[in-house]
Amino acid sequence: MNWLTRLLRLGGAKDIEPWRGGQVSTENGNNFVTNQVSVADYRDSRFSQPAAAVGLSATWACVQLIAGTIASLPLMIYRTDSTGIRRVAKDHPLYFVLHDSPNFDQTAVDFWEVISASIELHGNAFALIERRSDGVINALHPIRPDIVTVRRTESGDLEYEWTENGRRNVKRDSDVLHIRGPLGDALSGASTLSICRNVFDDAMSAENAASAVFRNGVNPSGILSTQDATRLTPEQRKELEQLLIEKYQGSLRRGVPMLLDNGLKWQQLSINPEDAQMLESRKFSGEQICRIFGVPPAMVGFGDKASNWGTGKEVDVLGFQKFTLRKRLKRIEQALLKQLVPLAERRAQGITIEFNFEGLLRGDTASRYEAYEKAIRMGIATRNECRALENLPPIEGGDVVTVQMQDIPLADAINGDRNGKEDGSGS
Repeated sequence: MNWLTRLLRLGGAKDIEPWRGGQVSTENGNNFVTNQVSVADYRDSRFSQPAAAVGLSATWACVQLIAGTIASLPLMIYRTDSTGIRRVAKDHPLYFVLHDSPNFDQTAVDFWEVISASIELHGNAFALIERRSDGVINALHPIRPDIVTVRRTESGDLEYEWTENGRRNVKRDSDVLHIRGPLGDALSGASTLSICRNVFDDAMSAENAASAVFRNGVNPSGILSTQDATRLTPEQRKELEQLLIEKYQGSLRRGVPMLLDNGLKWQQLSINPEDAQMLESRKFSGEQICRIFGVPPAMVGFGDKASNWGTGKEVDVLGFQKFTLRKRLKRIEQALLKQLVPLAERRAQGITIEFNFEGLLRGDTASRYEAYEKAIRMGIATRNECRALENLPPIEGGDVVTVQMQDIPLADAINGDRNGKEDGSGS
C-alpha cells in the first residue's frame, strides 16, 4: 500500500466499509436493511471523511498542481564565503538528502510532493529525522500528518507522538521536521480540509446530486397514473414498480421506449440539469475550491475561454508563481534552515537553503534563451555560465564578461571610458 493511499484512508475494500462497529456494503442492498443503515446516512458518513473532499476534481487538481510544481523545483544549499560570493554547497551533508534522495525509498520529487500535499490539505507536514552516529542527518522519512499529535512538555520542548503499524512513537522536536501551514501556531498549522469544510461539503453535495440524476436512467422523476376509476391492486403496483426498475432504470437503459397499457400515462416531473443550474453550481463549487488554494481556475480546467489562452493564461501563470508559490516555498525554506542547520553553522558558513525558481523555465526554451541573452548583454553572466545551465561544454573565450551590444570585455569598457576622460575627450 503506497503512502498516498494510507494518507487518504483508501486502503479498504471498495464494497465493504466500517459503520459504527459493523460493516456495510455499497454493493449489496440487503446489507443496508439488515444493519439498519440508510443510504442517506451512509453517504453522509462518506462525505465526512477527508478522502471525499480530496476526491473532488478541483481539490485534486489544485493540490496536484501546487505540490507537483514545488516538487519539480531543485532544492539547493548555498554557502557564502568571506568575500560575499555565494556558491552551491554540494559538499554539504544535507545537499544529497534535500536535492537528490531524502530516504532509501523516495526520490526528492516523491518526498517533496508528499510534504507539499500534506501542508495544503492538513496544514502540517512531518518527517522523521534519521542521523548517523556522528549526528549528521542522512535521511528524512515522511509521517502521515493526520496521525501525529503535538504537545508542549513542561520543559518547553515540543513532543510528537503517533502510532503506525501498531507501534507507538514518541519523539522530541529535534528528531522531527515539522513544516507548519498558514495561520497556525507553534503546535500546528491550520488544516484546509477543516477550516473550509463547508465549501467542500457544498461541492460534494452538488456532485452527489449530479450523480443521482445521471445514475437514475428514468430521468427522475415522474408519475405513472391511471384513470380516476381505475385502482391498482397491491400485486399490480408491486409488479409495475419491479418492471420499471428492471427495464427502464439505470443509465444503460436511458432512452429505451416505455410501453404502457390499460390507460397508464407517464407524467414527467423532473427538470434537466441545465434548467436546475446544476452544471453552473458544480462549476461555481470548483471555482470556490480554486480560490481556497490560490490557484487561477483556468490552470486546472475551470474559467472561460478567454482566460484559458493567450495573455490571460500568461497573467494567470505569473500570478500563480508570485502569489501562490512564493510564500509556500519561503515557508519550506525557512523551516528547513531553522530545524536542520545549527545556528552556529549558519552564521559561520553563511548557509542558506533555497528552491531554484529558474527550474520553472526548463520547459520554456524561448523564455530561457531570452533570459540568457539579457544576462550576457548586461554583464550579469558569461556565455560559459549560460552554457553550463544547458549542460553544454564551455567554449574558448566564453568566460569573458561582456556588456551592452558591443560585446567588449567589461574591463576594456571601464578603462576605455576612464582613458577618454583623462585625455579630455570625455564629457
